[in-house]
Amino acid sequence: MKQIFYYFERDMRKWSRSRINVVASLAMPAAWLVLVGLTLPIRFTDNYLEFITPSILVMTMLFSSLQGGALMIFDKVLGFLNKFLAMPAPRESILLGKILFISTRGLLQATVILLIAGLLGVRIHSPLNIVLVYVTLFLFGVLFSAIATTLALHISDHDGYAAVNSMISMPLFFASNALMPYDKMPEWLRMLAMVNPLSHTIDSIRVLFAGGAAGGRDGGTGCRGWGYGVCGDGAVSEDWGVNRGVCCPHFGDDDMLIFGSILSCQKS
Repeated sequence: MKQIFYYFERDMRKWSRSRINVVASLAMPAAWLVLVGLTLPIRFTDNYLEFITPSILVMTMLFSSLQGGALMIFDKVLGFLNKFLAMPAPRESILLGKILFISTRGLLQATVILLIAGLLGVRIHSPLNIVLVYVTLFLFGVLFSAIATTLALHISDHDGYAAVNSMISMPLFFASNALMPYDKMPEWLRMLAMVNPLSHTIDSIRVLFAGGAAGGRDGGTGCRGWGYGVCGDGAVSEDWGVNRGVCCPHFGDDDMLIFGSILSCQKS
């Protein structure tokens, strides 16, 4: 564990000493939130900023995680990786330290997004849900940081990794429900979004923003969701839009299984 922290501290110090990198990495997601959330003429919801804030949070973690693979490329090119491999510390601590740094850096960027969104009127109704948002983002960041560092180990140059990064990040983002709900998508795009891990993460955070919780219990019959839910006896309820109520008459305590995206249920 100590070795992991040393590698984490090395990357954190290196990043924090470059003020341009720090400012640029924090300003980019803030610009997305303001320029996209406040300027697009959207008609499917009255508060597009609240709709897109979870999307920007997940996008920030995605881009930060995939860009983190470049750190491994530079260590390879400059010869640091060979020196690390010759040290007595376990080799997996190199990857774990880098993954921890990349995920932590993404959470710092996400914090800036949350602060700006709060100033613009977006609210999370429960302190516990704020913690769950961070946990969700961290797990998502760990997943894609691991993917990025693994790819970086098998790619020999920075230009090649940049091409792979763009090939992965942009299709993942635009083929999700980040910018629009499912019912506003073409059928083929909706099917892609349903299996996109970004969509599942965004759905989870939207539920937390709305005051719900994953795996929550509700004895009512009113289902209001961002995703796709299955009741325990096989009755299916689905809602591809935003704040559109769907009746699930067989719904009861402990009966809902989450399938695909998280379904937020509220008493009607």
